[in-house]
Amino acid sequence: MIKISNLSKTFQAKKGTIEALRDVSLEVKKGEIFGVIGYSGAGKSTLIRSVNLLEKPTSGTVSIDGTDITSLSKGELLKARRKIGMIFQGFNLLKTATVYDNIAIPLKLTGVPKEEIDERVNRYLNIVGLADKVDAYPAQLSGGQKQRVAIARALAHEPEVLLSDEATSALDPDTTDAILDLLLKINQELGITILLITHEMHVIQRICDGVAVMENGEIVEQGTTLDVFTSPKHLTTQKFVNSIFNHQLSNDLIDTLRNTGEIISLKFIDHSSQEPALAVVAKKFDVYPNILSGNITQLKSQPFGSLLVHFKGEENEVQKAIHYLQNQGIQTDEVIKHGNNKRIS
Repeated sequence: MIKISNLSKTFQAKKGTIEALRDVSLEVKKGEIFGVIGYSGAGKSTLIRSVNLLEKPTSGTVSIDGTDITSLSKGELLKARRKIGMIFQGFNLLKTATVYDNIAIPLKLTGVPKEEIDERVNRYLNIVGLADKVDAYPAQLSGGQKQRVAIARALAHEPEVLLSDEATSALDPDTTDAILDLLLKINQELGITILLITHEMHVIQRICDGVAVMENGEIVEQGTTLDVFTSPKHLTTQKFVNSIFNHQLSNDLIDTLRNTGEIISLKFIDHSSQEPALAVVAKKFDVYPNILSGNITQLKSQPFGSLLVHFKGEENEVQKAIHYLQNQGIQTDEVIKHGNNKRIS
């Protein structure tokens, strides 16, 4: 659906050339929710603005549903953009216009008939849950309601693709979850492909099918959300994942435990997160599992758990227990072995 190939973007500044994007390539499948995550300055805003050519790339191509939009004329690009909706962090609503007019005015400018405008405005306000705010002004709305109006405005053009530029970063946690649920509903019920950028791993975890991690204008890792969560390879990716599962232990505790067994990181995926594997291990082998930290969360529709466990016992018994867990579909990583001085970071 969206294919970005070898995209680069440079800016000229007083201090020299700034490379905002460096040979970026990724694909988003039709009907997918795909997230791009990175810290401030990673280049993700430039990337998403390049998808609809609000920012013209220096080199590379962007194709939407097989059409290379980087090669279109000005008039052709204007038509193509009508199928690419966009929502922003700052809402971008007209302060002196009602909710109705904030959605209707852009439709009027594109030549949509009045009767159809009225039907679309009411339909999409109903979808976003604001049918009762049709005559309200932005100043009378909460941040979450303003973002819902912005989403309805984007949907009113009936796009095939929806771009989200940090759409939840200005919202409180509860409102963020409500907006994410709305985006998931839009994706599932309307079949709209969504590409979003964010600096919050919670957003990726909650609704995304796939994810790309950006740093210094480059994609350093990408894959399905499940693969990236369970086996993060790049240091930046590991930092993001650790922000969800923080397994830091004090050095004093590590010194106490390392001579009596091993500390193992366990990752439970899907059905394996529901099995009492540690209880079984304690009965089958001469080891005593002690959970030091952990969490079970949801990756869109899949449960995913991460535990840090101390296995007290002789090394050969601990290894038998680890092999058993692996055979149950549980991913295991040795963090501290018997007598090992390695620290958990």
